[in-house]
Amino acid sequence: MNPLLDFSGLPRFADFKTEHVTPAVDALLAECNAAIEKVSAEATPATWRDFVEPLENANERLSRAWGQVGHLNAVMNSPELREVYNGNLPRLTAYYTELGQNEKLFNKYKYLHSSAEFRALTPAQQKIVDNELRDFRLGGAELPADKKARFKAISEELSKLSSRFSDNVLDATNAFSHFIEDEKGLAGLPDDARQAAREAAEKDNKPGWKFTLHAPSYLPVMQYADDRALRELMYKASATRASEFGDAKLDNTPLIADIVKLRRELAQLLGFNNYAEVSLEPKMAESPAQVIKFLNELAARAKPYAERDLQEVKDFARAELGMNELAAWDIPYVSEKLRVARYAFSEQEVKQYLPETTVVPGMFKLIETLYGLTITPTEAPRWHDDVRFYSIHDKTGALIGQFYLDLYARGTKRGGAWMDDAITRRRLASGANGIQAPVAYLNCNFSAPVGGKPATFTHDEVITLYHEFGHGLHHLLTQVDFLGVSGIHGVEWDAVELPSQFMENFCWEWDVLRPMTRHVDNGKPLPKSLFDKMLAAKNFQSGMQTVRQIEFALFDLELHSSFDPAGGKTALDLIHDVRKRVAVVFPPNYNRFPNSFSHIFAGGYAAGYYSYKWAEVLSADAFSLFEEQGVLDPAVGARFRNEILAVGGSRPALESFKAFRGREPSMDALLRHNGMTDAAAA
Repeated sequence: MNPLLDFSGLPRFADFKTEHVTPAVDALLAECNAAIEKVSAEATPATWRDFVEPLENANERLSRAWGQVGHLNAVMNSPELREVYNGNLPRLTAYYTELGQNEKLFNKYKYLHSSAEFRALTPAQQKIVDNELRDFRLGGAELPADKKARFKAISEELSKLSSRFSDNVLDATNAFSHFIEDEKGLAGLPDDARQAAREAAEKDNKPGWKFTLHAPSYLPVMQYADDRALRELMYKASATRASEFGDAKLDNTPLIADIVKLRRELAQLLGFNNYAEVSLEPKMAESPAQVIKFLNELAARAKPYAERDLQEVKDFARAELGMNELAAWDIPYVSEKLRVARYAFSEQEVKQYLPETTVVPGMFKLIETLYGLTITPTEAPRWHDDVRFYSIHDKTGALIGQFYLDLYARGTKRGGAWMDDAITRRRLASGANGIQAPVAYLNCNFSAPVGGKPATFTHDEVITLYHEFGHGLHHLLTQVDFLGVSGIHGVEWDAVELPSQFMENFCWEWDVLRPMTRHVDNGKPLPKSLFDKMLAAKNFQSGMQTVRQIEFALFDLELHSSFDPAGGKTALDLIHDVRKRVAVVFPPNYNRFPNSFSHIFAGGYAAGYYSYKWAEVLSADAFSLFEEQGVLDPAVGARFRNEILAVGGSRPALESFKAFRGREPSMDALLRHNGMTDAAAA
């Protein structure tokens, strides 16, 4: 049996072959189209049971099967899988576009919304119907036939362009490698980075040490390598990925122009002024102007701190390192030297206390304490030997959810860290308690174990792990029984980062961090004196980091709102303009950051990158209640689980926040957490 057509349990990764994909898509699209024909017929009542449920069932099967294909394309990319993925992607895009434009379905949802049955539905079901009506309008259901055809063509082309963008970034990243044969060239690099580079070279049957643009290889070079020429070489290779400076076939410049132009046309077809307005329709923010005002206000608060941060780096470089001029490839290096000098510790020192063998169980222990759960390793088919699988149970022993954990970087895996859903909780007609347990994928790109020791994580990587696990908990701990608003489904995109950023805060709590530390060599826990230094350094360069995020967010929002793709300026011109207004660090002219900005050109963050800062206001303010009541208080944990995690997208995120916090959100906690207050400045 085709494993992609088996929905009886977990994905059958061990049985997957690329030749399964097209037949599965054929069968599932036929099933979905048959369901649409049946439920849209006049004889079918516009009720939840007869209309919504059968359509939802068919679409869920398609989504689950294609989700496996998309997941494998991201974590085990191969030429064969990429070809079959990209070959079928237009078919999926066409299906969903036609679905979103189906007037018969749209009219049935409208009829259901105005019927007596609608008033008898649960609030979660009503929210699903409301969301469907909104999405039909955004999908072009109200357009005349000629504009529907153009909308569909644009949607299909955008899907292809986004996939090509992502492929180009991965291929350009993999295309670069640099070998060093003289050990003198490794001066400054930590032992584990050297060991990983040595093992990478050995895999290629080459002498010396191999360095790549994948984060576990690239970042230590930028932070620790004494060889300035090496740092410059690596920086330039990374900053020019997928641009005109490399392989012309991998240049994302024309793709960016086409994507922006097509998104603008799509928005105007729907009657909006720009794509940002379309993007914000299902979000918390009300308008591009409101978001720009928020970002500019935050920039005004942060920029003085960013300017102070940069001046400190320049002063230190001049006084202590004899460097009168700083380039982009010097700043991480000098910053690390300054951190060590000021706080008497390095990230590398802390990393030795954070082996995977204690960090992961420590994170699980936190969740068990806060939410009264148990997390246990479980056997399941996996896509790679490094992947682990776990089950979550409640105090009664009932299964709550399950998740895969794929922590290490590899050449077949796209960069970054992310959570995705494999299976979503919903109520079933049959099965254990009639509930389908949710399943999540949690993916990171950390350094794998080297030299026979466990993998060790930087504190920043621990924060990343907690971030993704926060997304996972949002998906896994839902108590909503209806697919469309269960877990992360239906949650406003600018609020979806609330649970993930909320989790990051625990990484700065001694009672949480200490139990998950053990020195990789001598087994000793993290000394309190070292933690105190980390805490003192917590907001080291937070001003620079904040304005950098604002730079990306403003670029994204302006690119999709006020920027005119036919106006003679390029996306590169725009980011230069944004930097003049908010940045304090200016990269060299050859920097092509937009060409690898996958979040907005190949992910779901178009005109939504601001969400990270928007949601950070919510997450910092939410965590402040734990600070007031006790960071390990199960009562506050239960309240957060019940009011934020459990409700998923079944009600507006602002309502959930207020139900938890008891008031409207405030920016004060965010500024305090980042050390950007008058008291901190003093």
